[in-house]
Amino acid sequence: MWAEDDFTPCSTPCLGSCTEPIENGMYIMSHGTSRQSAQQIMVYGFRHSVDGMLGRGVYVSRDLQKASRHPLHLPEHQRVVLKLKVRVGRVKRIDYRGHPLQKTWHDHGYDTAWCPPYCGMVKSGLEEDCVWDPSRITVIGVIYPKTCDAIAAKPRRDGVYTMYHGTSRQAAQQIMAHGFCQSADGMLGRGVYVSRDLRKASSYPLHLPENQRVVLKLKVRVGKVKKISYQGHPLQKTWHNHGYNTAWVPPNCGMVPSGLEEDCVWNPGRITVTSVIHPKAC
Repeated sequence: MWAEDDFTPCSTPCLGSCTEPIENGMYIMSHGTSRQSAQQIMVYGFRHSVDGMLGRGVYVSRDLQKASRHPLHLPEHQRVVLKLKVRVGRVKRIDYRGHPLQKTWHDHGYDTAWCPPYCGMVKSGLEEDCVWDPSRITVIGVIYPKTCDAIAAKPRRDGVYTMYHGTSRQAAQQIMAHGFCQSADGMLGRGVYVSRDLRKASSYPLHLPENQRVVLKLKVRVGKVKKISYQGHPLQKTWHNHGYNTAWVPPNCGMVPSGLEEDCVWNPGRITVTSVIHPKAC
């Protein structure tokens, strides 16, 4: 799990991922890579990728979630995110597939190509940039994933855990005022869907842009817990009828496309909101 502080507002120069970079501006961005490659980059600097969605260049993002998912083929503990300072130069917006300058923007005098979020270019819907000249990029820090074996472990019976729930700003206000309500249905049936993994919660609601979401940080009394680790489990939607208070889906079990941990709590009275985490506003 990546550090919670990395998702909260910062004081360094940065720009919301929905906002187009200003020409010749300097911004904080991120690049996900392997630990081994990170060491090479720190010593020798970045190199062009041979090709990609935006052609040759160095692929970076102002969205930590985007960077922290890469390289996709590596398990999380083998990845790091390099925190960067980027001089963007002249910027070209590429906001649909088949754009006439999608891979030739540099030939037309641009230094950076910018893919805005939710434009249909990137499957995750997250913002992406491609910088032509590696010398425009300076590494200023390294973000390591938290070693959190607790997320992979089944919650203890009657334990109290920190969990998260992603929702809209408007719904968060209602929850703060009146408490949670059970969802009518879902992968695990009725209940309140939460996770011990901040990344899981911060990607919801999927249909809303990031600037309209918040994550509620929670204290959850789990009670009696049932592990549901495969689709079609006999108690997948009826666990509460068998005396369980919480259903737990472990990470990487095939139940959740992202591979991230999920919990469903039957009784909203077991959940207390302790704080609100807003997306980066800078």
